[in-house]
Amino acid sequence: MRMSRRGVLAAATAAAVSPAPTAAAAERRGQQARTGFERLAADGYAPLRGQRVGIVTNPTGVTRDVRHIVDVMHADRRVNLVAVFGPEHGFRGTAQAGGSEGRYDDPATGLPVYDTYLKSGRPLADVFTASGVDTVVFDIQDVGARFYTYIWTLYDCMEAAALAGKRFVVLDRPNPVTGREALGPVLHKEFATFVGRQPIAQAHGMTVAELARLFNGEFLATPVPLETVLMTGWKRSRFYDDSGLPWVPPSPNMPTPDTALVYAGTCLFEGTNLSEGRGTTRPFELLGAEGVDGRWAAAANALRLPGVHFGEAYFAPTFSKFQGTTVGGVQIHVHDRAAYDPVRTGIALLVTAKRVWSGFAWRSDDWIDKLTGSARVRTTIDAGATTDEVVAGWRQELAAFRRTRKGYLLYG
Repeated sequence: MRMSRRGVLAAATAAAVSPAPTAAAAERRGQQARTGFERLAADGYAPLRGQRVGIVTNPTGVTRDVRHIVDVMHADRRVNLVAVFGPEHGFRGTAQAGGSEGRYDDPATGLPVYDTYLKSGRPLADVFTASGVDTVVFDIQDVGARFYTYIWTLYDCMEAAALAGKRFVVLDRPNPVTGREALGPVLHKEFATFVGRQPIAQAHGMTVAELARLFNGEFLATPVPLETVLMTGWKRSRFYDDSGLPWVPPSPNMPTPDTALVYAGTCLFEGTNLSEGRGTTRPFELLGAEGVDGRWAAAANALRLPGVHFGEAYFAPTFSKFQGTTVGGVQIHVHDRAAYDPVRTGIALLVTAKRVWSGFAWRSDDWIDKLTGSARVRTTIDAGATTDEVVAGWRQELAAFRRTRKGYLLYG
């Protein structure tokens, strides 16, 4: 029955989108990726014709010349944009982690902006109903990690749109850390939260359009009428700085594509009493705490992890953990992106930090379990497991996810 449903959904989606580009065509375009929005606009917004449209977006929803797509669409008579929906951090991106902008009218366009953060199910469906939209569009830049909340905003909005009887259109953007492979542990359902609603890998290796197809085919009780507008000129092996697209920070502590490269592993330090580098110019690349010294970098370098070196570092965060206090730790220097495994590196740093620093502790709310998707990483590290032993613990579940994932990939 699952295969039948998947086949029907795949056929419906394929009928609604253009095929992925050939490698030769990408070469002719100078290797620049064209986003889903670029292709939508070039087609005169045909999939939205005759519809009252609402869009879920944030500061990353920009054109190649860094105009916000809400401003562009609002000024174009070919599309009837009537509402905007803001995720965590807000539509214009003014809120820090765990915050949003609430309900207001956008000063630039006069459009009503609705808050989706921490809303799901029927309450979010009621927001879509109250907004008067016929079609909900999603266009937000993801960073490729399960616990980055925008993909669960996507999931919640798809579920709510189905409940409210709305169409759903996803405009695709690159996975900035490539879509070559899925990595890391897979969420266990009993640990589901807003940093992981469904059992996908910690580094999923998918674009938002591919994830939307996966959500519709595997997890939503009632699939939403879904259309996806694909990119052209993007390859699974390409990092963001190869795309030719401008980088706009998706959230306040994701300033560069380098941050996204390490985030799927070092965000795990949110679940500890060490700083994950918030309040510095290198969040998630700088890690540390009071009392940590050069032994941590030495222990991490001794593992000879592929693609990365660790430098002894000292820094004073301006906010978040250890605000205004100089702490010791490591700075991550990735020298071979193709060889680098962010999740394995994150685990290795947890293992070595616990070994060399007597003050190491997990957050009391077991946040690490929510980030990794089960209690296994925490309990095995506490039991003295090596990096290899921790990583071996998710091998089978990751292999199963990779098989499922393969059926929803849209790019070669």
